[in-house]
Amino acid sequence: MSVDLLRIHEAMVTTRALDDRLMKLQRQGRIGFSIPNVGVEGVSVGAAAALRADDWVFPTYRDFGMAIYAGVPIVELMHNMFGNAKDQAQGRQMPVHFSFRDPVHYWSISSPIGTQVPNGVGVAMAMAAKGDDTCALIGFGDGGTSSAGFHSGMVFASVRKAPCVFLCQNNGWAISVPVDAQTASDGFAVKGEAYGVPGVVVDGNDVLEVHSAVVDALERARAGEGPTIVEAVTMRMGGHSTSDDASAYVPDEVFEEWRKKDPIQRFEAHLAENGVLDAAGAQAVAEAAAAEVADAVKVSAEVAAPTLDSIFSDVLDEMPGHLAAQRDQAVAFQERAGAFEGPSGEFPL
Repeated sequence: MSVDLLRIHEAMVTTRALDDRLMKLQRQGRIGFSIPNVGVEGVSVGAAAALRADDWVFPTYRDFGMAIYAGVPIVELMHNMFGNAKDQAQGRQMPVHFSFRDPVHYWSISSPIGTQVPNGVGVAMAMAAKGDDTCALIGFGDGGTSSAGFHSGMVFASVRKAPCVFLCQNNGWAISVPVDAQTASDGFAVKGEAYGVPGVVVDGNDVLEVHSAVVDALERARAGEGPTIVEAVTMRMGGHSTSDDASAYVPDEVFEEWRKKDPIQRFEAHLAENGVLDAAGAQAVAEAAAAEVADAVKVSAEVAAPTLDSIFSDVLDEMPGHLAAQRDQAVAFQERAGAFEGPSGEFPL
């Protein structure tokens, strides 16, 4: 499988530019919440680059790069962050909880840990039953391996030889719980042995190593050989979310050591050594990414919030009479009472 090195680089850089801007928007009080992606871009983008357009993605919330590599416009991601009327979820989801049908089958991100694992396995089993050779890439963090969803998903996937790849983003911490307090096993890929699922451990900050491992795992899955668990060892260079202060539990020297392994800097050095991209070219990509993100903010910030009647839509193809009546009553009440401002205070998460 050929790989587009420049597309991978652009997706990683754009992911970081988006992450940086979202953090600033949250601190400014313009959005309520975000999930830092700094340091893990190589895992998400490397894995996404191995997929076909008709494969399925069941991401964790630290997988911005998967959507970006697939070609989801930044402005579509930003609509979700603002929860405006152009948000595909109509503001019904938390920020960061993206979901897309096009240009990629990107399953809705879910806050409950590990729930995407059995969901992804189920869709993989369905694709196999239909006779398709599509696969599901299922992402989760190291903490997700302690969830019931992880273990039930592994059981079904292994027994049914579901065409899926389990991608464990081992970023060192399950919120504030370190790996050595998260599991007594020797890492996370080894957990597959109990289920008859082969595992491989890769350097999560080497985007090409991640890509190669996922390519191999997808080939196994398409050949009917069942799932693989890929453990990508990396480090999130920030808090679990914008509500978390990682400096309270991660020693400074740990961050300093991982800064030397920055996945974007490492990949840019590789590209330069091979004459693919020089420093000036890398700077141009970074500037273009920052401009794209800034433009997306300007557009999304001007879009109005979803209207009250939108809470009654998108469920049934044709709205039944009793639901239409409830909608009309709610809208009429709002018109009489005025717009509901809601409680003041900080975002609860």
